[in-house]
Amino acid sequence: MATILVVDDELGIRALLSEILTDEGHSVELAENAAQARACRERQRPDLVLLDIWMPDVDGITLLKEWGATSQLDMPVIMMSGHGTIDTAVEATKVGAMAFLEKPITLQKLLRAVEQGLARPAARAAAPAHSTQADHALTVEAAMTHGVGLPSAPLLLGPQSEQSFDLDRPLREARDAFEKSYFEFHLAQENGSMTRVAEKTGLERTHLYRKLKQLGVDLSRNKRGGLL
Repeated sequence: MATILVVDDELGIRALLSEILTDEGHSVELAENAAQARACRERQRPDLVLLDIWMPDVDGITLLKEWGATSQLDMPVIMMSGHGTIDTAVEATKVGAMAFLEKPITLQKLLRAVEQGLARPAARAAAPAHSTQADHALTVEAAMTHGVGLPSAPLLLGPQSEQSFDLDRPLREARDAFEKSYFEFHLAQENGSMTRVAEKTGLERTHLYRKLKQLGVDLSRNKRGGLL
């Protein structure tokens, strides 16, 4: 689908974003500082960049300004920060960022921002500095406001998933057996799409991954063959 560059000095965040975006069918490049981000941008020409603000060598705002000043801001950039303020978000959008995501970033907000960014790269790259104040306010408000949680799904299994459970066992074991069958059912229904299963079951994606590993669900046999 698209090549996305993730720039963040935290290994855990890079790994998680890479896992999520790769599962969505994207090609992901990783950088932990501005120097690596510059080199990757020259080498890969990403379709979109997720850029952290607070980095040890050069901060994200400075790198964004650098790309703009050298006519290299020809891709949409989404800023990220765990210590963001409205002023920071406004500054980021004024110098060319299309959106600002506050950490911790929810799965829903991440995928929505990426989808919107990939849908309009040309318009953003052509005139990032000429956006109106209303556009800034809308972007900042959307990015800085916590989104509504993912809808929860009813714990009902369809007729095709009817199974017998051995109830003559400790509660924890019986519950784990049910939950394993429940998630295997939804993974099969959604062709292995972790994104859709997360939305359908009402779980954050990180929680879902941990839950599946805990239950011993074999994810390899549920990998989908096509794109979302």
